[in-house]
Amino acid sequence: MHTQTDVVARLCGVVKRYGHLTALDGVDLVLQRGELLAVLGPNGAGKSTSISLLLGLIRPDGGQAELFGMDPQQIDARRRIGVMLQSAVLPPTLHVGELLRLVASYYPHPRPLKESTGLAGIDDLLNRPYGRLSGGQQRRVQFALALCGRPELVFLDEPTVGMDIDARRKLWSAMRNLVAEGCSVVLTTHYLEEAEALAQRVVVMAKGRVLSEGSVDALRAQVPLARIRCATDLDVEAVSAWPLVNAAQREGGRLLILTSEPENVLRRLLDADASLSALEVQRAGLAEAFTELTREEDEQQEAA
Repeated sequence: MHTQTDVVARLCGVVKRYGHLTALDGVDLVLQRGELLAVLGPNGAGKSTSISLLLGLIRPDGGQAELFGMDPQQIDARRRIGVMLQSAVLPPTLHVGELLRLVASYYPHPRPLKESTGLAGIDDLLNRPYGRLSGGQQRRVQFALALCGRPELVFLDEPTVGMDIDARRKLWSAMRNLVAEGCSVVLTTHYLEEAEALAQRVVVMAKGRVLSEGSVDALRAQVPLARIRCATDLDVEAVSAWPLVNAAQREGGRLLILTSEPENVLRRLLDADASLSALEVQRAGLAEAFTELTREEDEQQEAA
């Protein structure tokens, strides 16, 4: 049971329609203080609509959206958040330092400039015009802008798109630092390994509804798949056709098999190839759980 002071954002039975299209169909969503929540789903799932409601950019047709117990459009609520959307249009001729000072001036207790640039890893970009930065550099600047007001809640929509591996890992570290400070983070991402590495709780959406929510381990436990990896010359298409094999493919020179019956498949593998080597068996990750959950939803929709 969450107390009112624990909850920083909430959707209660929210419905949102665009003409004949129902973008959200009775969605309930709760974000707690100091929590990193990953919202996952295919395109059209309702992720962006949910975020827009919590930001006060649109109104629900039914149900209620709350931000710090207030209407999301109230200025007192908005001053307590930071936002990094998928796309942003910023003055290209302003230097990065000028942008940060400008945005920080809108908040009552902003972070010191050095702190914001350090978290985002942009100390070396302060004197450069924003319009002359690479796409990945611009994303890091946008992240700094999202946190420069010392927000209690940050919305990050696909924050690491366009970043190289090193920049992505630095941003992951910064997100963990924000949560350690007690800041809440809502993360939408198509990089499922990102959600698996960072999220304390995951919400999976599809077609305007919440399919599942819980910890990464809880979601993985809902889908009893195992991942078998090995070095073998067995034909991939032949293995794919075996009973109890959900999928098989070549990955990095190894055969990768997904199955809900790993013991039986392992026996058949060893019978089929006595020289099989480099055998690994792991529980399926969040990516497989996500794929299975959304596949089951599609099958149920088709059968209805």
